[in-house]
Amino acid sequence: MISLYTAPTPNGWKASVALEELGLPYQVHAIDLLSGAQRAPDYLAINPNGRIPAIVDHDADDFAVFESGAILIYLAEKTGQLMPSDAKGRSRLLQWLMFQMGGIGPMMGQANVFHRYFPEKIQVVIDRYQGESGRLFGVLDRHLADHEWLAGDYSIADIANWCWVRTHKWSGVNIEPFEHLQRWVAAIAARPAAQAGIKVPFDLEAMMAASRSGAETFARGGQTLVNMGGSKD
Repeated sequence: MISLYTAPTPNGWKASVALEELGLPYQVHAIDLLSGAQRAPDYLAINPNGRIPAIVDHDADDFAVFESGAILIYLAEKTGQLMPSDAKGRSRLLQWLMFQMGGIGPMMGQANVFHRYFPEKIQVVIDRYQGESGRLFGVLDRHLADHEWLAGDYSIADIANWCWVRTHKWSGVNIEPFEHLQRWVAAIAARPAAQAGIKVPFDLEAMMAASRSGAETFARGGQTLVNMGGSKD
């Protein structure tokens, strides 16, 4: 059994989608970021960085893993799935995983901050992060023109990038110009495991769609975290 400590964010969904794809039994522990639960001593013992997600593998002497990319690699290696076994194939996968970790995630994250949460709208900064996110989408689109998936078969690289790219509207970035990227986003969205994983620890999209107040509450929560200098995100 695996304990998953998470919240409804793209990084959190990476872990839950992977767990669903792999069919591993797991127990969800929702971390309330606004309450500061991620800074509690018992959680810091699992993840010293005080972020989500983190897992504890109870079948491996309660081994803890933090950082979403490290979690994906650990789960893939544990099961022998969602990652090629040959050196070149593994390297291709890791290149696209690091592309998300070092590019897609940080750029879209900053687009979210300045487009949605930051109290002052600084347009040149918004343009910078939305523009760089769009450029990275173009990189994905060109690669996907000749590849069904990012690194051979469907893998943790696809999961990592998809969990962020699918939220492009929240970042204010348009994917209509990217035909191949749209095809790839839709293909993963149709997978039952992906559909289940993005509802962990709760169905954020349903909450936001139910009423305008739901979306506004979520945005205010993000703004609160930004105003606190990230000490609670």
